[in-house]
Amino acid sequence: MQTQSLDNVQLINEIQLGTNLNHAVEGGRRADFALMLALLSSDLHENIPVDTTPIEIQSSQQLRAYFEIPASQPLTATAACYQRAAEQAHAFHQASLTSTRLLAQLQPTALSYPPQQTKGLPEDLFHNLSTHERRKLPPVEPKPLQATPQDLYLALIKSKRMSEISWAA
Repeated sequence: MQTQSLDNVQLINEIQLGTNLNHAVEGGRRADFALMLALLSSDLHENIPVDTTPIEIQSSQQLRAYFEIPASQPLTATAACYQRAAEQAHAFHQASLTSTRLLAQLQPTALSYPPQQTKGLPEDLFHNLSTHERRKLPPVEPKPLQATPQDLYLALIKSKRMSEISWAA
């Protein structure tokens, strides 16, 4: 009796069998039908045709430009926000509330107008100070700390190296 090895037979889907599978069903040859089904690959990734679409990551600015959405409303005031607010106030006095709403939607102003020239103090506290106490305040407003975790990590490493050098000396 002669044996055949089926290791080199690689059937991925039933199209490779041609009409043999149909003829086995019509002829009632259950053994041939079972053999042909057993030879088919059981891996679903091979049986199911999958078309992968490339995923394009778009930034919010690209999406805003595509859908023609204006810039978002700034959180704190800039120099342009004061000009826009003045234009909206002028439109309110000259035209109507609807023109003010239209300007507010087309060119949104800031949500918050922090106090300016108060030396970093809250506005109500600064205005309660006397002129002599205001004169004692530092001349410039303190800038907020602009540190990142990476900068802090590098500063700590540098400090550690400097202390190691000083201990070694």
